[in-house]
Amino acid sequence: MSAQFDAEEQRAILAQVHAGQPPTCPRDAAPMTTRSIGGGSFGLGYARRREWLICPVCKRSLIFDRKRGTRT
Repeated sequence: MSAQFDAEEQRAILAQVHAGQPPTCPRDAAPMTTRSIGGGSFGLGYARRREWLICPVCKRSLIFDRKRGTRT
């Protein structure tokens, strides 16, 4: 079993996030756990704000850049 969502599933999850809805897993409809990931070099002009969405049922996850809303 793969621990990744396919491209269509990723788009569906990101569409929920962009619409301001709580993300749910497209495979089993479970509410996804959200974790913020900070990183980069603060103070040096480079700081990425990412979100990590994890399904507690199937354990698949998606990490994306919060500012742009793109997958990374």
